Amino acid sequence: MFGGVNYAFSKIRMKIFMESNDMGIWDAIVIGPFIPMYVVKEETIKKPWSEWNDNEKKKAQYDSLAKIIITSALNMDEFFRVLQCNFAKEMWEILEVTHEGTNDVKRARKHDLIQEYELSRMQPKDTVLLLMYKKDLHTL
Repeated sequence: MFGGVNYAFSKIRMKIFMESNDMGIWDAIVIGPFIPMYVVKEETIKKPWSEWNDNEKKKAQYDSLAKIIITSALNMDEFFRVLQCNFAKEMWEILEVTHEGTNDVKRARKHDLIQEYELSRMQPKDTVLLLMYKKDLHTL
């Protein structure tokens, strides 16, 4: 159960689980839900469920499968965070932004780590091993 700690680990496990069951489930996260449509007079209209063929029903089911996988992996607090979402893609994105931040936040964190590294000087208590660790932060 994911409870807000070690998101990167849980994210990778959920992705692997979805891909191993069916790549269509992972596509529902990356692309979004499959909604059968047809074009009438240059206008795209959602097909009524009664007109969906078996292949369309199967593709549309991937979103529901992705939602159950995500919600089954969450504790109650995280579950209520994504409860209002209609699609698995929305759930995934809310969890990502909540626990990783936006791309701008990630860039700012990386920049801060690089700047901290560049400004660091060896202190009397530092060892070469510690300095090597600090150097590894620079490669993030």
